Amino acid sequence: MAVESATDRAIFVGVDDFGVAATYTPSGGSSSTVNGIFDNDFIEVDAGGGVGVSLQQPRFHCRTADVSSASEGDALVVSGVNYTIRIVQDDGTGMTMLVMEKD
Repeated sequence: MAVESATDRAIFVGVDDFGVAATYTPSGGSSSTVNGIFDNDFIEVDAGGGVGVSLQQPRFHCRTADVSSASEGDALVVSGVNYTIRIVQDDGTGMTMLVMEKD
């Protein structure tokens, strides 16, 4: 028995709380709206010197069912900003993290 249902996951990423609506476009496909939690934290990268380099790492956490065919190179638009999906991480619980690069 699953810990949470598809409905529970939809509530988790819903736009009424923490979620945002985004436009997902697979390569060569048609666009669809998906809800998810957008995160664009700064992370520090050790470039091998004495001082780290800081960069942003945009990520979109959404239901796997909404992006079941997602792959590298697909597009996602969040709040009017265009991103290219670089990494698709399906966590096996019905949720997927899309790691993106700003266009």
